[in-house]
Amino acid sequence: MAVSPQAFPPRKRRPSAGSFISPKLTDINLVQSLLSLSQEISVLKPLPCVLKRNSISAINKCKLLSILFEELLRNPVDSFFSPSTLLCFEEMYILLQRIKTLIEDCSNGSKMWLLMQTQSLANSFHELTLELSILLDIFPVKEVELSQDVEELVVLVRKQCTQSKPSVEPRDEFLRREVLAMLDRIRKEIVPNHSKLKQIVEAIGLRDNSSCREEIECLQEEIQNLVDEKSKTDIVSLMGLVRYAKCVLFGSSTTEKPDHRRRKSVSDITVPADFRCPISLELMRDPVVVASGQTYDRQLINQWIESGHNTCPKTGQTLAHISLIPNLALGNLIAMWCREQKIPFDTAGGNGKVNGVNATKAAFEATKMTVSFLVNKLSASQSTEAANGVIYELRALAKTDSDSRACIAEAGAIPILVRYLGSDVASENPNLQVNVVTTILNLSILEANKTRIMETDGALNGVIEVLRSGSTWEAKGNAAATIFSLSGVHAYRKKLGRKTRVIKGLMDLAKDGPTNSKRDALMAILNLAGDRDTVGRLVEAGVIEMVNGVTDVLPEEAVTILEAVVKRGGMVAVAAAYNAIKKLGVILREGSDNARESAAATLVTICRKGGSEVVAELAVILGIERVIWEVMGTGTVRARQKAATLLRILRRWAAGLDSNNVVESSGMMSTTVSTSRIVLPATISG
Repeated sequence: MAVSPQAFPPRKRRPSAGSFISPKLTDINLVQSLLSLSQEISVLKPLPCVLKRNSISAINKCKLLSILFEELLRNPVDSFFSPSTLLCFEEMYILLQRIKTLIEDCSNGSKMWLLMQTQSLANSFHELTLELSILLDIFPVKEVELSQDVEELVVLVRKQCTQSKPSVEPRDEFLRREVLAMLDRIRKEIVPNHSKLKQIVEAIGLRDNSSCREEIECLQEEIQNLVDEKSKTDIVSLMGLVRYAKCVLFGSSTTEKPDHRRRKSVSDITVPADFRCPISLELMRDPVVVASGQTYDRQLINQWIESGHNTCPKTGQTLAHISLIPNLALGNLIAMWCREQKIPFDTAGGNGKVNGVNATKAAFEATKMTVSFLVNKLSASQSTEAANGVIYELRALAKTDSDSRACIAEAGAIPILVRYLGSDVASENPNLQVNVVTTILNLSILEANKTRIMETDGALNGVIEVLRSGSTWEAKGNAAATIFSLSGVHAYRKKLGRKTRVIKGLMDLAKDGPTNSKRDALMAILNLAGDRDTVGRLVEAGVIEMVNGVTDVLPEEAVTILEAVVKRGGMVAVAAAYNAIKKLGVILREGSDNARESAAATLVTICRKGGSEVVAELAVILGIERVIWEVMGTGTVRARQKAATLLRILRRWAAGLDSNNVVESSGMMSTTVSTSRIVLPATISG
């Protein structure tokens, strides 16, 4: 019996191939498998709200079939089953697997989306029922010698299946039409009747804030699983409606309930090196290729070019042109990886998109209504506890898409949020400060909001204050991430780099914070190091000593900062980096591909600018030449180039080209001090 593709909704998430293949078992083992499968279906819970009658009917039929299989096992026939009987059993096994999978798929999915598909899913249940009827018609009752009671039971189930008709419960159809009518009114900018909205969402099982949040997560998963673009846009509208209902009907929540189905964030897992932008070391959302052949995230490389650079940030070579070519193959790989990891993935160019899908008019208006409700509620909040709940909802909404970020800022939320950044509020409610600074961070992802934040009185100073004296490490880390986001604009990078409090706050966090907070601080420092004037201030503040101290914890981030600082910081930076040479040698030997690449580039810069004394410090590292050879053989393209340059520098130095005295003895190199040397600070020991 062929498996109809209409038996399931048109989704990417499918049952495993093994579900639709009959097992190659002996007679009794096959019947035992049928009994086990029918019993598994019998204990499934019926669908609670939508398609309840359809699921109950399917489950009850499987309960009756389990009696048939029990009878066959209790009284096995003397001889083996005939080939036709075995074929019937095998087809029945496939059918039961499909019934089980359909019920489980409906149970685990979105309730709203299930409601929208009631007709097609009712047809799916009916189709499976008809196929069961056909199998029972050809089932050889006499051959298997059933008792009269069981034989009558088989006839009863067959009759029920034959008389079955595709049906949608009037209640389900009424609810579906009500939801569509409400979306239509929202599309026309008519605020929904809250009483009617509550009746609808409670009728499908959404009765509190937590269930609404779970429903939104289910809808996000549905978007990932669907292939039809129209269906995706329909789900975006439903998400907007559920978000609105969650906020206006069930109040605010200040924390997210732990859930095994919770979608991950990028910070929760290790991103493959090839998926990270060389500039930010963050996951690329819109990878593009520049003239040098290197791939960057579009937003970051655009900022690099717009700030006046005409070179490739990674290789340093002059770009023949500034055209950016989309790296579609890599972009598809990143999207697939994010889907597998359950990480939300929005392209950088996805303005007006939700989860990579074009936003609908209904979704946009629902977002505006939700934002308006929340901002008005925040303005009227009389207590920090009430404000905290509203701000948490704004934080979650600002994380979703660019439309939400724009709506929140345009509704005037930023000046209100600033009121809750102060240390006096944090001492009373530390979680409130975390929610406020994280909301500002999420808002800053939108380019237009960066300007709004920088121009709002007290916003930047408030973020800096949280960075320096926040109530929790999470608050400090998110303040550092906000600085990183704002510094993506060249003019703001210069402004932030001139603020001593910013540099000191980032340095302290990088030194003393937990790993995640250290990473946030290092990424912000790396962005600030893109400005040559700021590099000098970073060196004066001890950035190289700080980087030296965190190399063991975050080697890739640390060595990338060191490369940027040494490249732009002049002789002072090179002198300060003298004590980092041995650690760079360790990274060159043991680091990741990206870390080895940055280490090689940094060593080349230090050796070229620092003279023979720096080269001598590198040369005494045990086995350094072998390590360089390994990088030349196994490193990235740029790492191989830098390693080759480094090897030439070492050999010239050893040959006496860059020093006054070089003596080689038994393969070991010893040196006298060159007349060409750098002046080391008194605080740096040899």
